[in-house]
Amino acid sequence: MVFLNLSNYSSINGRVWNTQRILKEKNAKVENIIELLLMARGIENKNDIKLFFDPPDPHSIPLKDIGIKETEIKKLTDRLKKAKKENEQIVIFGDYDTDGVCATTIVWEVLYKMGFKVMPYLPNRFEEGYGIKADSIKKLKKIYPDLGLIITVDNGIVAFEAASEAQKLGIDLVISDHHEPGSVKPQSLAVIHTTKTSGAGVSWFLARETVKFFKSDLDLKDLLGLCALGTVADQLPLLGINRALVKHGITALRTTDRPGIIELCNVAQVVQENIGTYEINYALAPRINAMGRLDHAMDSLRLLCTKNHTQAKNYANKVGKTNSERQKIVEEVVFHADQSASQKNWENIIVLSHESYHEGVIGLAAAKLVEKYHLPAIVMTENEGICKASARSIPGFNIIKAIRQLEGYLITGGGHEMAAGFSINKENLDSFINEIDKIAASLLTDEIRTRKLQIDLELDFNALSWDLAEKLIAFEPCGVGNFNPVFRTNNVEIKENKLLGKDGKHLRLILKESEREYEAVAFGLGNQAKALNVGRKIDIAYNLDINRWNGRESLQLKIKDIMI
Repeated sequence: MVFLNLSNYSSINGRVWNTQRILKEKNAKVENIIELLLMARGIENKNDIKLFFDPPDPHSIPLKDIGIKETEIKKLTDRLKKAKKENEQIVIFGDYDTDGVCATTIVWEVLYKMGFKVMPYLPNRFEEGYGIKADSIKKLKKIYPDLGLIITVDNGIVAFEAASEAQKLGIDLVISDHHEPGSVKPQSLAVIHTTKTSGAGVSWFLARETVKFFKSDLDLKDLLGLCALGTVADQLPLLGINRALVKHGITALRTTDRPGIIELCNVAQVVQENIGTYEINYALAPRINAMGRLDHAMDSLRLLCTKNHTQAKNYANKVGKTNSERQKIVEEVVFHADQSASQKNWENIIVLSHESYHEGVIGLAAAKLVEKYHLPAIVMTENEGICKASARSIPGFNIIKAIRQLEGYLITGGGHEMAAGFSINKENLDSFINEIDKIAASLLTDEIRTRKLQIDLELDFNALSWDLAEKLIAFEPCGVGNFNPVFRTNNVEIKENKLLGKDGKHLRLILKESEREYEAVAFGLGNQAKALNVGRKIDIAYNLDINRWNGRESLQLKIKDIMI
């Protein structure tokens, strides 16, 4: 075995291929391939390998491993004991994205089942914006005169004004969040915070400790499914704690009898027993997200909470319909934003603002621009002199830290390394664009600017087998931080070439190397059909997959990129 790090290769997609390992043996053992894949992920000692393939039950993970302080949890549980005794009103204040909706559901459901007087609350994106604010506190106090305790989930770590208002009104505020904190934390009763997991992850551990404190017999295994939904949707690295949460959580999702998940799968045309990270990212989470983007996220929360199948079906149909509307709006905003972006030669960061952009989808538009131009992107919508912005980034560029260098411009703001949201006065827009461009120019190195494809291992077709494909299943759940293993094979001959799909966007290829042939599918590369003519030799980067169709199974290569 030879271990090399090769770079400076470009492809038809304009990406540099970074090949981490090369396997020279033609008849390599599957065990050796698995070992190299683990090494590519920095997993080498026996204990780390065991934890990777057999992640611990989240019930057994100590708080210190999560980064949550036991002293802060004790402040919460002691305060809950008082609230229970005095029958005080509690509000769980969440967020309108999938992570926030799941986090809210977890904490509300546990406290409700334990007999607390508790209500969930999700802000309206268009009227209240992201996160708890002073006005939110005042509003809740009017709704619930006996309100004594507010617990935030997936927000609050920069809610200084809200914390101050809560103190004035005699309301105890407990903040649970996973976003990047500022230099100081808000003055509140307790701050349950870590950046190691999602908002739903923090909520699940909060719920676990609460159940333990009150010696409740509540079973939290089913709620791990909602934890997995939030963690995958929020694009957290699927290693360590998050791998444990998602691995056990996906098992819970596949077997849950929760009506909302069952009906959501039906609407999204997902087989519940097959739920994985792909199904969460592209089918389930977008539908849960859609309500908060276009309307109000409470119906997404009701979908997850209801015990009635008829209600669940109605809510699932509603989120499905809203998601279809969201897709149309995204297409319109992305088309306009892309047209605007293409008119300027952006070098460091893309910043676009227009009054026609729908506030609920500007984050999705920013993500599309990042995907196309491989630059950080900020898309804003304008209304009554205020620009509301959503930002997305590229690996290596911490977008929230860059934005916080311009704190003086911000009305509100928060987020994490890859995504952020904020608002500024329109009169400051030009100055903000100039300053954020300077910051990006100073931080974006050539290494960060380079569009890359990380390849785990270069090998020959002789090394591919059914045994290997089945062993690769153990690498799931795959996602950020633990992508589906990518292989590279050089000097592959194209034996057949056929367009797929009604519009010919995709390619089906028969490829030959080392006297072995495999079928391959290249999604989105139909426009390269002429260049990929029969008889041509190419280098390919791909995933090894088991294709199941009409009761038949076959090995298939899923092409990630091609070098001509």
